Amino acid sequence: MRHLSAIVISLVCAAGAHAQGNYEVQVYGSDLIPKGVTMVELHTNFTVSGTKGVVDGVLPTNHALHETLEITHGWNEWLETGLYEFTSLQSDGSWQWVGSHIRPRIAVPESYKWPVGLSLSCEIGYQRAVFSPDTWTVELRPIVDKKIGKFYAVLNPTLDRSFHGPGKSLGFEFSPNVKFSYDVTKKVAFGLEYYGSYGPVTGWDPVRDQQQQFLPAVDIDFGKNWEFNFGVGVGVTQATDHLLVKAIVGYRFNNKKD
Repeated sequence: MRHLSAIVISLVCAAGAHAQGNYEVQVYGSDLIPKGVTMVELHTNFTVSGTKGVVDGVLPTNHALHETLEITHGWNEWLETGLYEFTSLQSDGSWQWVGSHIRPRIAVPESYKWPVGLSLSCEIGYQRAVFSPDTWTVELRPIVDKKIGKFYAVLNPTLDRSFHGPGKSLGFEFSPNVKFSYDVTKKVAFGLEYYGSYGPVTGWDPVRDQQQQFLPAVDIDFGKNWEFNFGVGVGVTQATDHLLVKAIVGYRFNNKKD
Protein backbone atom coordinates (compact mmCIF):
# COMPACT_ATOMS: atom_id res chain seq x y z
CA MET A 1 0.00 0.00 0.00
CA ARG A 2 2.96 2.35 0.59
CA HIS A 3 4.02 1.79 -3.01
CA LEU A 4 0.47 2.36 -4.28
CA SER A 5 0.19 5.61 -2.33
CA ALA A 6 3.45 6.77 -3.86
CA ILE A 7 2.08 6.05 -7.34
CA VAL A 8 -1.06 8.11 -6.70
CA ILE A 9 0.89 11.06 -5.29
CA SER A 10 3.33 10.93 -8.20
CA LEU A 11 0.51 10.97 -10.74
CA VAL A 12 -1.16 13.96 -9.10
CA CYS A 13 2.08 15.90 -8.91
CA ALA A 14 2.92 15.08 -12.52
CA ALA A 15 -0.52 16.23 -13.59
CA GLY A 16 -0.83 19.35 -11.57
CA ALA A 17 -6.88 25.33 -17.25
CA HIS A 18 -10.08 24.55 -16.40
CA ALA A 19 -11.35 21.19 -15.34
CA GLN A 20 -14.20 19.63 -17.28
CA GLY A 21 -16.63 21.73 -15.30
CA ASN A 22 -19.78 20.16 -13.96
CA TYR A 23 -20.98 18.74 -17.27
CA GLU A 24 -18.60 15.88 -18.06
CA VAL A 25 -16.82 14.81 -14.90
CA GLN A 26 -14.79 11.85 -16.12
CA VAL A 27 -11.21 10.66 -16.28
CA TYR A 28 -10.71 9.06 -19.69
CA GLY A 29 -9.25 5.60 -20.14
CA SER A 30 -7.12 4.92 -23.23
CA ASP A 31 -9.37 2.28 -24.81
CA LEU A 32 -11.61 3.22 -27.75
CA ILE A 33 -15.13 2.18 -28.70
CA PRO A 34 -14.74 -0.85 -31.02
CA LYS A 35 -15.26 -0.53 -34.78
CA GLY A 36 -18.94 -0.34 -35.76
CA VAL A 37 -20.11 0.09 -32.15
CA THR A 38 -21.95 3.17 -30.84
CA MET A 39 -21.84 4.08 -27.15
CA VAL A 40 -24.58 6.31 -25.70
CA GLU A 41 -23.84 7.82 -22.28
CA LEU A 42 -25.78 10.08 -19.94
CA HIS A 43 -23.68 12.20 -17.55
CA THR A 44 -25.76 13.41 -14.59
CA ASN A 45 -24.06 15.92 -12.29
CA PHE A 46 -25.72 17.74 -9.38
CA THR A 47 -23.91 20.57 -7.61
CA VAL A 48 -24.93 20.30 -3.97
CA SER A 49 -22.88 23.33 -2.94
CA GLY A 50 -21.58 25.82 -5.48
CA THR A 51 -21.72 29.47 -6.52
CA LYS A 52 -24.92 31.18 -5.37
CA GLY A 53 -24.94 34.30 -7.52
CA VAL A 54 -24.19 35.47 -11.05
CA VAL A 55 -20.40 35.84 -11.39
CA ASP A 56 -19.05 37.73 -14.44
CA GLY A 57 -22.33 37.07 -16.24
CA VAL A 58 -22.25 33.31 -15.53
CA LEU A 59 -25.28 31.68 -13.89
CA PRO A 60 -24.86 30.14 -10.42
CA THR A 61 -23.99 26.45 -10.08
CA ASN A 62 -25.54 25.90 -6.63
CA HIS A 63 -28.27 23.22 -6.82
CA ALA A 64 -27.94 23.09 -10.63
CA LEU A 65 -28.48 19.74 -12.35
CA HIS A 66 -26.38 19.21 -15.45
CA GLU A 67 -27.33 16.54 -17.96
CA THR A 68 -24.93 15.71 -20.79
CA LEU A 69 -25.69 13.32 -23.64
CA GLU A 70 -22.55 11.76 -25.14
CA ILE A 71 -22.68 9.64 -28.31
CA THR A 72 -19.43 7.97 -29.43
CA HIS A 73 -18.86 5.82 -32.51
CA GLY A 74 -15.86 3.60 -33.22
CA TRP A 75 -14.57 3.76 -36.81
CA ASN A 76 -11.61 1.39 -36.59
CA GLU A 77 -9.03 0.16 -34.08
CA TRP A 78 -7.35 3.57 -33.78
CA LEU A 79 -10.15 6.18 -34.26
CA GLU A 80 -13.45 7.12 -32.62
CA THR A 81 -15.59 10.28 -32.63
CA GLY A 82 -17.72 11.61 -29.78
CA LEU A 83 -20.51 14.21 -29.78
CA TYR A 84 -21.69 16.02 -26.62
CA GLU A 85 -24.89 17.95 -25.93
CA PHE A 86 -24.81 19.89 -22.64
CA THR A 87 -27.95 20.97 -20.77
CA SER A 88 -28.62 22.49 -17.35
CA LEU A 89 -31.62 22.48 -15.02
CA GLN A 90 -31.25 25.59 -12.87
CA SER A 91 -32.40 25.93 -9.26
CA ASP A 92 -35.29 28.14 -10.46
CA GLY A 93 -36.67 25.22 -12.50
CA SER A 94 -35.61 26.45 -15.96
CA TRP A 95 -34.03 23.88 -18.30
CA GLN A 96 -31.50 25.37 -20.70
CA TRP A 97 -29.29 24.23 -23.54
CA VAL A 98 -25.63 24.94 -22.71
CA GLY A 99 -23.67 23.97 -25.82
CA SER A 100 -22.22 21.25 -28.05
CA HIS A 101 -18.76 19.70 -28.48
CA ILE A 102 -17.24 17.21 -30.91
CA ARG A 103 -14.33 14.97 -29.93
CA PRO A 104 -12.24 12.85 -32.32
CA ARG A 105 -9.80 10.53 -30.55
CA ILE A 106 -6.93 8.37 -31.78
CA ALA A 107 -5.16 5.58 -29.92
CA VAL A 108 -2.32 3.11 -30.20
CA PRO A 109 -4.16 -0.15 -31.05
CA GLU A 110 -4.18 -2.87 -28.40
CA SER A 111 -2.74 -5.25 -31.00
CA TYR A 112 0.55 -3.33 -30.76
CA LYS A 113 0.87 -4.59 -27.18
CA TRP A 114 2.49 -1.45 -25.77
CA PRO A 115 3.37 -1.57 -22.05
CA VAL A 116 0.83 1.21 -21.36
CA GLY A 117 -2.42 2.30 -22.99
CA LEU A 118 -1.99 5.52 -24.95
CA SER A 119 -4.48 7.76 -26.77
CA LEU A 120 -5.05 11.42 -27.64
CA SER A 121 -8.40 13.25 -27.57
CA CYS A 122 -9.13 16.61 -29.21
CA GLU A 123 -12.41 18.20 -28.10
CA ILE A 124 -13.67 21.44 -29.62
CA GLY A 125 -16.97 23.24 -29.26
CA TYR A 126 -19.26 26.05 -28.16
CA GLN A 127 -20.98 26.89 -24.88
CA ARG A 128 -23.31 29.82 -24.19
CA ALA A 129 -21.79 32.83 -22.44
CA VAL A 130 -24.21 32.58 -19.48
CA PHE A 131 -22.59 29.24 -18.64
CA SER A 132 -18.98 29.97 -19.64
CA PRO A 133 -17.42 33.36 -20.48
CA ASP A 134 -15.14 31.51 -22.92
CA THR A 135 -17.65 30.45 -25.56
CA TRP A 136 -15.37 28.64 -28.05
CA THR A 137 -12.74 26.31 -26.65
CA VAL A 138 -10.47 23.42 -27.58
CA GLU A 139 -9.12 20.67 -25.31
CA LEU A 140 -6.10 18.46 -26.01
CA ARG A 141 -6.12 15.42 -23.73
CA PRO A 142 -3.29 12.89 -23.78
CA ILE A 143 -4.32 9.68 -21.99
CA VAL A 144 -1.95 7.18 -20.41
CA ASP A 145 -3.16 4.23 -18.35
CA LYS A 146 -2.04 0.90 -16.96
CA LYS A 147 -3.75 -2.05 -15.26
CA ILE A 148 -1.73 -4.43 -13.12
CA GLY A 149 -3.81 -7.20 -11.59
CA LYS A 150 -6.60 -5.56 -9.62
CA PHE A 151 -4.99 -2.11 -9.70
CA TYR A 152 -5.63 0.53 -12.34
CA ALA A 153 -4.11 4.00 -12.81
CA VAL A 154 -4.76 6.61 -15.51
CA LEU A 155 -3.39 10.10 -16.17
CA ASN A 156 -4.94 12.82 -18.37
CA PRO A 157 -2.49 15.81 -18.49
CA THR A 158 -5.00 18.01 -20.32
CA LEU A 159 -4.37 21.33 -22.08
CA ASP A 160 -7.27 23.78 -22.61
CA ARG A 161 -7.43 26.89 -24.77
CA SER A 162 -10.08 29.54 -25.35
CA PHE A 163 -10.63 31.01 -28.81
CA HIS A 164 -13.34 33.49 -27.84
CA GLY A 165 -13.71 35.10 -24.43
CA PRO A 166 -11.62 36.57 -21.61
CA GLY A 167 -9.38 33.50 -21.44
CA LYS A 168 -8.23 33.84 -25.05
CA SER A 169 -5.14 35.84 -24.06
CA LEU A 170 -4.03 33.21 -21.52
CA GLY A 171 -3.03 30.64 -24.12
CA PHE A 172 -3.07 27.00 -23.08
CA GLU A 173 -4.04 26.14 -19.50
CA PHE A 174 -3.14 22.97 -17.61
CA SER A 175 -6.04 20.79 -16.38
CA PRO A 176 -4.85 17.45 -14.99
CA ASN A 177 -7.18 14.53 -14.34
CA VAL A 178 -6.03 11.42 -12.48
CA LYS A 179 -7.75 8.19 -11.46
CA PHE A 180 -6.65 5.25 -9.35
CA SER A 181 -8.89 2.25 -8.63
CA TYR A 182 -8.87 -1.24 -7.16
CA ASP A 183 -11.12 -4.18 -8.10
CA VAL A 184 -12.74 -5.29 -4.85
CA THR A 185 -14.69 -7.95 -6.80
CA LYS A 186 -14.90 -9.01 -10.46
CA LYS A 187 -17.82 -6.58 -10.88
CA VAL A 188 -16.99 -3.67 -8.54
CA ALA A 189 -14.03 -1.28 -8.41
CA PHE A 190 -13.53 1.50 -5.89
CA GLY A 191 -11.28 4.40 -6.69
CA LEU A 192 -10.26 8.00 -6.28
CA GLU A 193 -10.53 10.58 -9.07
CA TYR A 194 -8.78 13.96 -9.11
CA TYR A 195 -9.68 17.00 -11.23
CA GLY A 196 -7.52 20.11 -11.37
CA SER A 197 -7.37 23.45 -13.15
CA TYR A 198 -4.05 25.15 -12.45
CA GLY A 199 -4.06 28.08 -14.89
CA PRO A 200 -1.82 29.04 -17.84
CA VAL A 201 1.14 26.80 -18.61
CA THR A 202 3.32 29.95 -18.55
CA GLY A 203 2.47 30.61 -14.89
CA TRP A 204 -0.06 28.87 -12.68
CA ASP A 205 -2.74 30.76 -10.78
CA PRO A 206 -2.47 31.20 -6.99
CA VAL A 207 -3.78 28.11 -5.20
CA ARG A 208 -6.95 29.91 -4.03
CA ASP A 209 -7.84 30.59 -7.70
CA GLN A 210 -7.13 27.06 -8.90
CA GLN A 211 -9.81 24.38 -9.20
CA GLN A 212 -8.98 21.18 -7.33
CA GLN A 213 -11.46 18.44 -6.58
CA PHE A 214 -11.12 14.93 -5.14
CA LEU A 215 -13.84 12.46 -5.97
CA PRO A 216 -14.18 8.98 -4.41
CA ALA A 217 -16.00 6.85 -6.99
CA VAL A 218 -17.27 3.36 -7.74
CA ASP A 219 -17.42 1.55 -11.09
CA ILE A 220 -19.90 -1.34 -11.40
CA ASP A 221 -19.90 -3.90 -14.21
CA PHE A 222 -23.52 -4.68 -15.18
CA GLY A 223 -22.38 -6.48 -18.33
CA LYS A 224 -19.92 -5.97 -21.20
CA ASN A 225 -22.25 -3.52 -22.98
CA TRP A 226 -22.84 -1.36 -19.90
CA GLU A 227 -20.88 1.39 -18.17
CA PHE A 228 -21.71 2.74 -14.72
CA ASN A 229 -19.75 5.19 -12.58
CA PHE A 230 -20.87 7.05 -9.46
CA GLY A 231 -18.99 9.46 -7.22
CA VAL A 232 -19.09 12.38 -4.83
CA GLY A 233 -16.64 15.23 -5.41
CA VAL A 234 -15.25 17.57 -2.76
CA GLY A 235 -13.66 20.87 -3.79
CA VAL A 236 -10.61 21.83 -1.74
CA THR A 237 -9.96 25.36 -3.00
CA GLN A 238 -11.92 28.59 -2.89
CA ALA A 239 -12.50 28.57 -6.66
CA THR A 240 -13.98 25.05 -6.74
CA ASP A 241 -17.61 24.06 -6.19
CA HIS A 242 -17.60 22.54 -2.71
CA LEU A 243 -19.74 19.43 -3.23
CA LEU A 244 -20.76 17.55 -6.39
CA VAL A 245 -22.59 14.26 -6.99
CA LYS A 246 -22.11 12.60 -10.38
CA ALA A 247 -23.25 9.49 -12.23
CA ILE A 248 -22.44 8.11 -15.67
CA VAL A 249 -24.63 5.46 -17.32
CA GLY A 250 -23.69 4.15 -20.76
CA TYR A 251 -24.71 1.41 -23.18
CA ARG A 252 -22.99 0.03 -26.29
CA PHE A 253 -25.14 -0.65 -29.36
CA ASN A 254 -24.27 -2.97 -32.28
CA ASN A 255 -21.60 -4.74 -30.26
CA LYS A 256 -20.49 -7.55 -32.55
CA LYS A 257 -18.90 -9.37 -29.61
CA ASP A 258 -22.34 -10.17 -28.14
